[in-house]
Amino acid sequence: EVQLQASGGGLVEPGGSLRLSCVASDFSFADYAVGWSRQAPGKEREGVSCMSSSGSYTFYSDHVEGRFTISRDNAKRTVYLQMNSLIPEDTAVYYCATSWTCGTYQSGSITSGAGVKDWGTGTQVTVSS
Repeated sequence: EVQLQASGGGLVEPGGSLRLSCVASDFSFADYAVGWSRQAPGKEREGVSCMSSSGSYTFYSDHVEGRFTISRDNAKRTVYLQMNSLIPEDTAVYYCATSWTCGTYQSGSITSGAGVKDWGTGTQVTVSS
């Protein structure tokens, strides 16, 4: 089991930026797709973004495409989520997770956790003036 530790959340004003990081405990991290989901109070978990193990494929939800960028550095066992032009609707706890493919995010099954291999800790993002 790979342990994943997320960080980088915080309070930011609308229009601001944050970069989330998620560090894996094991180099087997490189063998899996990795992505970010988020959950706001009273709402279902939502898949935000995913990158394949090779980095050749990325997925973004319609809500964040054009504003968020996912990247990974397998040598550092880390995945990043650069979030720009943040809006109050982005407020949520953000979680990283590994999965066998990004289909888990594309299909929406991330909502139930189906297809997730390892869950990471969450990091709170609050967008407010």
